[in-house]
Amino acid sequence: MEFIISYSFSFNFDFTYIFLLGFLFFNIQCHARETRNHESLVLGLTHAKTTIATPNTLKKPSEFLDMMEPLREVRDGYIITLNLGTPSQVIQVYMDTGSDLTWVPCGNLSFECIDCDDYRNNKLTASFSPSQSSSSLRDSCSSPFCTDIHSSDNSYDPCVIAGCSLSTLLRSTCYRPCPSFAYTYGDGVVTGMLTRDILKVHTSTPNATREIPKFSFGCVGSTYREPIGIVGFGRGPLSLPFQLGFLQKGFSHCFLPFKFANNPNISSPLVVGDLAISSKEYLQFTPMLKSHMYPNYYYIGLEAITVGNATAPTQVPLSLREFDSLGNGGMIIDSGTTYTHLPETLYSQFLSVLQSVITFPRAEEVEERTGFDLCYRVPCPTNNILVDDLPLITFHFLSNLSLILPQGNTFYAMGAPSNSSVVKCLLFRSMDESDNNYGPAGIFGSFQQQNVEVVYDLEKERIGFQTTDCALAAASRGLHRT
Repeated sequence: MEFIISYSFSFNFDFTYIFLLGFLFFNIQCHARETRNHESLVLGLTHAKTTIATPNTLKKPSEFLDMMEPLREVRDGYIITLNLGTPSQVIQVYMDTGSDLTWVPCGNLSFECIDCDDYRNNKLTASFSPSQSSSSLRDSCSSPFCTDIHSSDNSYDPCVIAGCSLSTLLRSTCYRPCPSFAYTYGDGVVTGMLTRDILKVHTSTPNATREIPKFSFGCVGSTYREPIGIVGFGRGPLSLPFQLGFLQKGFSHCFLPFKFANNPNISSPLVVGDLAISSKEYLQFTPMLKSHMYPNYYYIGLEAITVGNATAPTQVPLSLREFDSLGNGGMIIDSGTTYTHLPETLYSQFLSVLQSVITFPRAEEVEERTGFDLCYRVPCPTNNILVDDLPLITFHFLSNLSLILPQGNTFYAMGAPSNSSVVKCLLFRSMDESDNNYGPAGIFGSFQQQNVEVVYDLEKERIGFQTTDCALAAASRGLHRT
């Protein structure tokens, strides 16, 4: 996983064939408003010189009350449906708190994704056609968004490769279109044109929509290992919260567990604005840390990890809660990375503690096929008596926040039961050795955030957690159809 300041962490497309089988068998068990005048945007997470518009020039946030979109869970992330252009074109993209840019595949026939064989038949890869939208236009090279997308730290960027001077290119007198860009993720890269168009979002009132004019996004023609578009929820000016004027407020989400993957009848609730952060004192909060080198990511500080009923938690390196002089360190919370990543030394220690307390037989052949490090044959319940004694895992964050991960967030069934047992594997990862010396020291991934209400209180610069039944939360917001 590569980290560069202007780049982004994103999705770990490292699912093996056997893990995909786990998704196919997600339903197989061993046994068988208050309505307030908030400035808010309510979305659904589904689990599949032209003057730039700034938050001050957009419609007032009060006009964006109680907006709701379906957002569905798929095999490796959470999908938002975007309605772009005039007339609207429907594009499904990943929600990603680990990046800023929103981008969509562009060109019905010309979009190309290299090394994306797993997605060749994926129905989510609909493309946006600018020529079919009467309101679409290229962003100007004088736009602050153009300045942001062409970071001199990105060695893949066409302007950097050509030796362009950004100060010359982006003068206020420049009326040319913004040059093509390259935007790099941990495992991939996308290239395209910065484009602006109308973004429509649905309100909680049936058949009602709001329009966000001149929304800036990437119109991408080619990618490497990034087959589906992304909506960025990071802290930079290209992000959706920034463009909506909500970056000083906050947002929250409650990710449905993987058993709801590709279920069209239920969506994860995602709320943006005052409603996301008001009346949330029942949550535990940990401070949002700041890296001066990487300011657009959401950092939290991990102090310790407890396995089961251990009297003494496993202490973690200082790098997971402190930054060095260059801004490296800390743990980012990222909806665009599937699994939680820990520093290699801590990860090895973590595995050793788990092995010392788990007595079930190892499924080493499954470990070899999947690449996961700990897989066990767990007996199926008999006479409705549960025998799943896999230990609970607790993360201890700064400010005395202890989050007990729901058991489904740690070990996951790799397939159907066989011989009265089911194989479950630990879904954590070690940080790559190449990532140990720069960027964040760890990543808190989306799999470990399932059935947890997560609140990004950007006004008070803190992040809150509360384990909850996200399916019930979805139903309470009308996101569950029967």
